[in-house]
Amino acid sequence: MNKKQKIDLSYLLWTLLPLAVGGLSSLLSMNGMRENALLPQPALQPPPWVFITAWTILYLLMGLGAGLVWNAYPRGRKDALIPFYAQLVLNFLWSPLFFALKLRLAAFFVLLGMLGLAIWMTVAFFRVRKSAGLIQIPYLLWLCFAGYLNLAAYLLNG
Repeated sequence: MNKKQKIDLSYLLWTLLPLAVGGLSSLLSMNGMRENALLPQPALQPPPWVFITAWTILYLLMGLGAGLVWNAYPRGRKDALIPFYAQLVLNFLWSPLFFALKLRLAAFFVLLGMLGLAIWMTVAFFRVRKSAGLIQIPYLLWLCFAGYLNLAAYLLNG
């Protein structure tokens, strides 16, 4: 295989990282998710398949963006990945807080932190590679919607 034919596996690894974080977080929260489905839900609450589909797409875009940053010219790429890692940590914590521990208000504040870090990540990615930042916009929009759902669920169910 010559250089042009070589497949860059780093993109696969970068996309697997957020998928693994989200999958493990969901696995740890599965029982709480089932219990939560029985509670009163906020207006505009989508069906479960929408969450699975949306998060899968968002994790793939997040990982692709990180891969684009990683494979860009080295200047600034390490700094641009700091908010990526930090928001992944909060992303991992959100589901167990909200579903398993039923700490909906704490989860809301974690989500606000996640949104702030995602904004930082988007700007940092954009500075390294415009396309890496642009593909994070759906994530930012989804986090705003998730914030509404989280706060409404807290107000409805405590």
